[in-house]
Amino acid sequence: MTHGYFLQEDEKEKAIMKPYPPLGILYLSAYMEEKMIEHDVFDTTFSSREIFNNYLLEKKPSILAIYINLMTKINVVKTIQFIRSQPTLQHTQIILGGPDVRYNKENLLHNGANFLIIGEGEETFYELVTALYTNQHYQGIPGISFKMDDGTIIINPERGLRKNLDELPFPNRKKIDLNAYLQTWKKHHGFSSVTVSTMRGCPYSCHWCSRGVYGKSYRRRSPQSVVDEMKFIQQQYNPDNIWFVDDVFTVSHKWLEEFTVLMEEQQVKANYECITRADRLNETVIQLLKRSGCFRVWIGAESGSQKIIDLMDRRVDVKVVQQMINAAQRAGIQAGTFIMLGYPTETEQDIKATLQHLKNANPEWFTITITYPIRGTELFEEVEAVSNANEINWAENTDRDIDFKRTYNKRYYHHAVQWIINEMAFHQRKNKNMGWMVSSKTKIKAIRARLGMIMEKRKTAMA
Repeated sequence: MTHGYFLQEDEKEKAIMKPYPPLGILYLSAYMEEKMIEHDVFDTTFSSREIFNNYLLEKKPSILAIYINLMTKINVVKTIQFIRSQPTLQHTQIILGGPDVRYNKENLLHNGANFLIIGEGEETFYELVTALYTNQHYQGIPGISFKMDDGTIIINPERGLRKNLDELPFPNRKKIDLNAYLQTWKKHHGFSSVTVSTMRGCPYSCHWCSRGVYGKSYRRRSPQSVVDEMKFIQQQYNPDNIWFVDDVFTVSHKWLEEFTVLMEEQQVKANYECITRADRLNETVIQLLKRSGCFRVWIGAESGSQKIIDLMDRRVDVKVVQQMINAAQRAGIQAGTFIMLGYPTETEQDIKATLQHLKNANPEWFTITITYPIRGTELFEEVEAVSNANEINWAENTDRDIDFKRTYNKRYYHHAVQWIINEMAFHQRKNKNMGWMVSSKTKIKAIRARLGMIMEKRKTAMA
């Protein structure tokens, strides 16, 4: 099992240096180990393509299972091409799973994959591997897709989602060098961090968000199961922080209250950060987060313009987002938020509203990206008619390279990103103890970015 992410090839991540292990693969590995299926996990994060290729040539695996997502898709395709080019690897059966599979079935199968696992993977993967090892029929296994000898693509009905997540073993972290992740974090940030998942799916329907694996489901582990895993992680690895990877950690207030009580009763001390929504926060919930060890909460908004938020079907009030960010800060919890620019119909006034929103909320952290449509999302369907999705080379590009008709050209939004980043840095200069020289340079960068926006806006108007 592998995932095709190489840290050394990711310039942005090398600047950030916050790598996390492939949790999905480690869940599969734990399930296979429980079923007594021998296997290896090759974690490519700190490796290289050359080392991985040599490993494949040495081991000559009969089955290679690869997790594929938007970030790793190009590397995964290159791995498939390498395997298909090697005479000693012609017997290798390639199985792909992950969020990029559901909406790229034909392309993946026509480009060398043998099988795709669509949706939740543990049971389907086990049944498929067992069938391949024992030469049994696999054609009727739910949740797989494959290509017949005549080129026909077969897509079997999907398997029902697992209801009780507590039945799954904890991720098989011993299969990788987790200390490499902990030491990387410690070296670059002064603390270490480990990921934990408490739920699968999300009950909300934001138009830009991919639901390629779990669909629109929402299922959650019991609070006791999560506390048990946290205790296990602390005993085995003793990380400084835990990052809950769930989409909406506080979606259930009852769950959070039980989780908090268990943490206190069992004297589990943990610093953690999580993601949630403003409409699933209030003063009581924030106090529960604080009591259970939350030191940072990420509260999504995506935009400071209510018009854009409504178009996203975000179902949140921008003023409530600001209020909850401030409420978390008053409770001694750091606040972060997410911003997205370039959404369809977004105007300069919307972008100005986003900057004002950030100034009003004044979060300690925020991330900002330019909108791109992911296959299978409502956003992709909305912009598909004017995008260049069918014009790009599928094997060498990802959905990030798909553009669509926006209010202004793409360079405008690159300038807008820099404008917001530098304006916010200048706005927060006192909190960050920024000297006058650095703050002056920051303001100059903001002015330059604003001028770039004006120039690109004029080009758009003349086009």
